[in-house]
Amino acid sequence: MRRAPLPPWAAGIIGTAALLGLWWLGAATFLRGIGAPADGGPGAIPTPWQVLVQLQADGWGFYWRNASVTLAEAGAGYLWGNALALVLAFGVLLVPRLERLATQLAVVSYCLPVVAVGPVIFIVLGPPRSGEPSGTAVALAALSVFFTTMVSALAGLKAADSSSLDIVTVFGGRRIHQLQKVRIIAALPAILAALKIAAPAALLGAILGEYVGGVDRGLGPAMVNAQQTLEVARVWGTAFACTALAGAAYAVLGLVSRVAAPWATGSSAARTGGL
Repeated sequence: MRRAPLPPWAAGIIGTAALLGLWWLGAATFLRGIGAPADGGPGAIPTPWQVLVQLQADGWGFYWRNASVTLAEAGAGYLWGNALALVLAFGVLLVPRLERLATQLAVVSYCLPVVAVGPVIFIVLGPPRSGEPSGTAVALAALSVFFTTMVSALAGLKAADSSSLDIVTVFGGRRIHQLQKVRIIAALPAILAALKIAAPAALLGAILGEYVGGVDRGLGPAMVNAQQTLEVARVWGTAFACTALAGAAYAVLGLVSRVAAPWATGSSAARTGGL
């Protein structure tokens, strides 16, 4: 008799628990002295309990004050980067001669080193006012999502069923009608998958942009300040907050994908039309 497979949420809980257990074991034993100062201070790898205590000591206000700025930067970059990527992908289908140029542009954006391009963007855009999001962080967030969304959307649009495209053509439709009636629907699963992957990438790009963006608030500056003052548990706590935000964004967009494109989930309900 075959055993029923574990649901994804159960596998995720087991994997997270195992990872926390290994982290705790390592931090309490053979990793305990890594990065520890000569005077016997705490090492560079705290236990999960120490991080939890630091999270409670810092309080919700500390993390929200910094996360709100980073989320604003990541959200703006996410919208701009994905919008430009989708517009370019749609334009390629309407004007096929643009495909080579669009593909090269996407590859160049992907190959640009963030460490090198960040200061250049900061010189162009300048520093933000105190407490406001950084334009540099927004730009790097947009740059982080552009390639994935553009390539995935273009591949999905070009994978539309040829018979359906022929039907539109027979009835006098043009490329714009093929795009509206067939290609966008066919590419929806690929586009939603790209948007889901782009959410954590936008957050990462925003945090990297804060290092050179001249902001005084944000998760990036919070980590730098904690590092400079040797508050190891706070560094880990801030990193944990970044991970939680990225995971939440990925999960929310995953739910949106299931609702918007149920035929792409492979569920029995989708295959049977919900009957």
